[in-house]
Amino acid sequence: MAVTSLWHIEGNLKDLIDYVENPEKTMPNEDMQDFFHVFSYVKNPEKTDSGEYVSALNCLKETALQQMILTKKQYQKTGGYIAWHGYQSFKPDEVTPEQCHEIGLKFAREMWGDKHQIIVATHLDRGHLHNHFCFNSVSYLDGKKYNYSKSEQKRLREVSDRLCREYGLSVIENPKKAPSRPLYLDEKSGKPTRYNVYLEDLAEAISGSRDIPHMMKYLTDKGYEVDFSGSHWKMKLSQYKHFTRLDTLDGRLTPDFIRSHLGQGRGTGTTKRGFPTLPICQRNIKMHGNQDRKQQES
Repeated sequence: MAVTSLWHIEGNLKDLIDYVENPEKTMPNEDMQDFFHVFSYVKNPEKTDSGEYVSALNCLKETALQQMILTKKQYQKTGGYIAWHGYQSFKPDEVTPEQCHEIGLKFAREMWGDKHQIIVATHLDRGHLHNHFCFNSVSYLDGKKYNYSKSEQKRLREVSDRLCREYGLSVIENPKKAPSRPLYLDEKSGKPTRYNVYLEDLAEAISGSRDIPHMMKYLTDKGYEVDFSGSHWKMKLSQYKHFTRLDTLDGRLTPDFIRSHLGQGRGTGTTKRGFPTLPICQRNIKMHGNQDRKQQES
C-alpha cells in the first residue's frame, strides 16, 4: 500500500541560487525547507544510508539544483512555481529499502522522466519507508511548465497502485482525498486540527459511555450535532456546515466497532481509550476552517 501526494513549491530563481551558493545561510520558507532538505541529503545523507538511496533522473544528483537553474535560464522561465515536491509512503514492514527506492525510481521515471530533472530520495528514518520526489517545474526538453491537472492527479494514483500490484503490495481500493498541504504541515508539526479534536472527543465518549444514547448525550453536551442513523455515523461541531463521517476519521469507527468498545473506561477513575487517537488537543484552540482536510462528508 502506497500513499502519494504532490504539491508545488513557490519561490523564484534567486531562492535556488542563494541555496546553491550558501545553503547554511539560506533561510527558505516553510514549503522550501523540505524541498531543499532532499538535496542536502546528497551531502549529508544520514537518512538515506550514506546516499545509497538517492538517485537522479535527467541530471546528476551532485549538481541537480545547478542544472535546474540552467534549464530555467535557458527557457526564461524563472517565475511562478519553482519546483514540485511529492512523496510516496509505504505501509510499515511491507517493503525493503531496496524495493522502496526501486519502486520510487520507476514511479518517477513513468510520471515525469520524459521531460523533467528529478531527484528521488528514499528515507529510512521513520517507521514507514517513504520516497521523496523533487523535480524542476520547467521541462529541460521543451521548456514547458508542469501542469498538475485532475487527470494528472488521477494518473499519479493509478501509476503508484499499478506498481504496488506488480510488487505484490497492498493497494487502497477506496482512497480518501489526500490532506491539503496546510493541513499536512499542521499535522506534521503536531498542531491541533478539527479532526484530531473530533477523534479525542470520540475516544472519551466511547470509553466513558454505557450505551449509544449516553454516548450521543455526551457528544451533544460538548457542542456536537450527531447523526447515528444508517451504516455511516456522522458528527459535526455547530460552526461547520457539513457532517463528517466517523469512519473517515478512523477506518475502524463503524457502528459495530463503537458498540463493542463502549464503556471500557467507566469505573476506573480515568478515561481509557478504546482505540488509538492523535495527541490530546486543547479545546480552546482556534479551529482551522478552509485549511482543514475535506473529508468524505454528506
